[in-house]
Amino acid sequence: MSKIILTGDRPTGRLHIGHYAGSLKRRVELQNSGEFDKIYIMIADAQALTDNIDTPEKVRQNVIEVALDYLSVGLDPEKSTLFIQSQISELTELTFYYMDLVTVSRLQRNPTVKNEIQMRNFEASIPVGFFTYPISQAADITFCKANIVPVGEDQLPMIEQTKEIVHKFNAVYAPENPVLVEPKAMLPQADACKRLPGTDGKAKMSKSLGNCIYLADSADEVKTKIMGMFTDPQHLKVSDPGHLEGNTVFTYLDAFARDEHFERYCPDYANLDEMKAHYTKGGLGDMKVKKFLNEIMQEELEPIRKRRAMFEKDIPEIYNILKKGSETARQVAAQTLSEVKHAMKIDYFEDLELIKEQSEKYASR
Repeated sequence: MSKIILTGDRPTGRLHIGHYAGSLKRRVELQNSGEFDKIYIMIADAQALTDNIDTPEKVRQNVIEVALDYLSVGLDPEKSTLFIQSQISELTELTFYYMDLVTVSRLQRNPTVKNEIQMRNFEASIPVGFFTYPISQAADITFCKANIVPVGEDQLPMIEQTKEIVHKFNAVYAPENPVLVEPKAMLPQADACKRLPGTDGKAKMSKSLGNCIYLADSADEVKTKIMGMFTDPQHLKVSDPGHLEGNTVFTYLDAFARDEHFERYCPDYANLDEMKAHYTKGGLGDMKVKKFLNEIMQEELEPIRKRRAMFEKDIPEIYNILKKGSETARQVAAQTLSEVKHAMKIDYFEDLELIKEQSEKYASR
C-alpha cells in the first residue's frame, strides 16, 4: 500500500514557533525523507470560515501568510502538494455523503468538538458548519486516501471519527472491495514538541493574548519576546534555587536546545541537563538562560526569515504554486468521488450496465 500523508492548518493568522515545533519542522523532515509516496498539505480556509463567517477578508489575507510560512520553513511544492481546501469542490460533496453515516449524538460526544465549542462560546448557538467539521475533516483525509495523518494528541478524536466513517462506508457500500482507507495518527516524536506554551506561560499561544513568537518576526522582535518570557516567579535572586516546572524558558529549551548549542553559545555547560541542575541548585540567573535561548532561536529562525523575504518578492508565484497544487488535489479528489458514487450506486450516467438493464426491462413489457 502507498504511504500517503495529509496534514494542514487553518489560516487564522501567521504561524508561530508552536506550529513549527509541533508540526512544521516534522513535515519538512517527512517530506525530505523519501519514505512517502505522496504528501498533501492543506490550507483549510473553508474550515476557518466555520467560526470566522463574518470576517472572510481575514481568512483571505491569512491564506497567503500561511503559504509564505510553509515555503519559508522548507516545504517544497515539487515534493509536497500544497493546496487550498475551498478550491476542491469535491470535498463538499464527500462531506454531504458522509453526513448520513454519523449521528448528532456522536458528534456531540466528540471531545475535540466539545472543547472547541466551549473555547469559542458557541454553547448557545453552534454554527452547523462548525458542529460538523469532523465530518468535513474526514472528507479532507479520505479524498487522497491518506493513511498517515500527523496530529497533536488533541486531534486524536477527529482521527477516530474519520476511522468510524471509513469503516461504516466500506461496510455498507463496499464490503468486498473497500473504497476508503483508514488513517493512522502520527503523533509528535518528543513530548517537548507536543505543545509549546505562550511566552507568558499560558498553556496556549494565542494571537489575541499577544504571547506568540511568529516565524515572520524580526530578530529584534524575537529577542524582545524572549527577554520578557515567564520563568519562575520564586526565582527572585540569582542565588535562589529555581524551578523548572512551568518555566517557559526551559520548556522552549527542551524543544530546541541541542548539545552543540552549548559549545557555541554557552560553553559553561556540556548539555541542558547540566544547565538545569545548576538552575535548580541556585546560582544561575534567568537573564543568562534567556540570552542562551535567544541565540538558539535566532539560529533556528534566521534561515526561515531569509527564505520568506525571498518568497515575498514574487507573490503571484505563490498563488501560482497554490493553484497548481489545488488542481492536482482536485484531480485526485474527483477520482475518489467517482469511486464513492459508484459504490453508493448513484453514478447513474456512467453505469452502462444500469442503462442496459433498464432498457431491457422496459423493452420486454
